[in-house]
Amino acid sequence: MSAVMISKKVRKWEKLPGKNTFCCDGRVMMARQKGVFYLTLFLIIGTCALFFAFECPYLAVHLSATIPVFAAVLFIFVIAMLLRTSFSDPGVLPRALPEEARFIEMEIEAANGNVPSGQRPPPRIRNVEINNQIVKLKYCYTCKIFRPPRASHCSICDNCVDRFDHHCPWVGNCVGKRNYRYFYMFTLSLSLLTIYIFTFDIVHVVMRSVDDGFLSTLKETPGTVLEVLVCFFTLWSVVGLTGFHTYLISLNQTTNEDIKGSWSGKNRVQNPYSHKNIFKNCCEVLCGPTYPSVLDRRGLMNEDLPISSSSAAQSASLSFNNSKSAQPITKTTAPLIPNEHAADAAKASVGASTEKTLSSPDDHRPPSSSAPPLASPETDAESSVTKDRKR
Repeated sequence: MSAVMISKKVRKWEKLPGKNTFCCDGRVMMARQKGVFYLTLFLIIGTCALFFAFECPYLAVHLSATIPVFAAVLFIFVIAMLLRTSFSDPGVLPRALPEEARFIEMEIEAANGNVPSGQRPPPRIRNVEINNQIVKLKYCYTCKIFRPPRASHCSICDNCVDRFDHHCPWVGNCVGKRNYRYFYMFTLSLSLLTIYIFTFDIVHVVMRSVDDGFLSTLKETPGTVLEVLVCFFTLWSVVGLTGFHTYLISLNQTTNEDIKGSWSGKNRVQNPYSHKNIFKNCCEVLCGPTYPSVLDRRGLMNEDLPISSSSAAQSASLSFNNSKSAQPITKTTAPLIPNEHAADAAKASVGASTEKTLSSPDDHRPPSSSAPPLASPETDAESSVTKDRKR
């Protein structure tokens, strides 16, 4: 049984390699491991809900009404930055097409020459110059490309990410060129929110302990105790993470480069991306242009689907029958074949021709010629003999 190829249009995100999940027709892009991300959402929303339920009513009356307002604004900003970091493309680089991969392999083989058997081929590296500094471009055997400077392959998402910083399970996504600033704003605002809630939790307990006593206050507000514990254990990690990334931004360096020691003094290689100025480095990282995604996730592409010939014939006949049944039945006198009359028109023409024949039978005789007939030679001879006799 032969197979028939049918072309079907699909979105490009449905066929993208890697270990990512997509939602909202490709608009949302995340890693497959999202359990820790849900835990992050639960901790932030749960802690803020307890703060608004137990502390804000008392503090708004006895201290200031702006306390819950500022907390609400800070909470909305934290959630917005978290979702922006988690749902965006971090800067994933597309993999090479089969034709491009073959061309790159041919270039590498031509550059390396014939490698003797038993010897390892030389590393696939290209050198480029950036700000008078030689930077090596490494070849990715998974994506079949030479990675751009500062790019790296994420083993969790199985993609090459431009300006790769790290894979953060707390946001459920990689942190790279396109979402690093949102990640930093998330950690910074979360640190401020944690300090804010922790501070006013202590203020709330102290103010109520003056009137009711410390133990009775803890019994009346169990949510406050839970908030203090959560904020205390998360405060050091969040604030420490924010401080570490502030240090990296001031040097225009990534976490991946810092861990590998790419620009450390021991390699005698200076960071070619640093402007030697903290203010300029911060402006480039946080206020630089927003780069578009190179994946074109919602673009259309043709996909060839093999199906059996019998299934194709059945689907074709079914579609023909559906179109035939859906077409309205109308009576028409137009001929089905060009230059062919319909039946009614043929009967009418036959009847008219019969009446015309009966009424004038001589109409169809051949017309008589008005020219005189030509005389034959014998007739001329007889007429001359008759004239002689008369004479």
